[in-house]
Amino acid sequence: LGSKHPVVLATDQVNARSILMYQQNLDKIAELSSHSAMGVSGPNCDLVNFSEYVSKNLKLIELSNDGQKLSTHAQANFCRGELAKAIRKGPYQVNIILGGYDEKKGGSMYVMDYMGSCVKQNYGAQGYASNFCLSIMDRDWDEGMNEEQAVKVVEHCIQELKMRFLINQSNFIIKVIDKEGVRTLKFDADPADN
Repeated sequence: LGSKHPVVLATDQVNARSILMYQQNLDKIAELSSHSAMGVSGPNCDLVNFSEYVSKNLKLIELSNDGQKLSTHAQANFCRGELAKAIRKGPYQVNIILGGYDEKKGGSMYVMDYMGSCVKQNYGAQGYASNFCLSIMDRDWDEGMNEEQAVKVVEHCIQELKMRFLINQSNFIIKVIDKEGVRTLKFDADPADN
């Protein structure tokens, strides 16, 4: 959920393929800078490769420009460009929700798919979760939401998934991005336990 104040990102923590579950404490929200992060969904190999590729290249751009940080909008366009470029070489099968906080503009959020489309949104969900969560977000999202209200909407979405979704996604992680930076608010399984 994005608004002028905080941006709240949440993902499940499961690494699974077919009928096997490999891990239940994966952190799918990659920090890009002190004030931006992206939630990534897709096969684990693409998820990790693309997240690390983007975060390291954004750091390289920052170092090459005397510490000048890219805005959230610029970071989203960099990701979109890399996804679009990869379509013709070796596409990443990832969908992304990128959120960040800029001093002058506040919080913003961008939703991208594996084809490289990028849209600035107030809220978003990827994959099967969108069937359950978008209607909740559409009803409950408000321009002036504070952190507590935004987290409550995300928790409502998580409860709806746990109750109605056929596949049991038991562990979720929630991160908040605001003027203080990126911080982990809650998690069901500690990502540090590997």
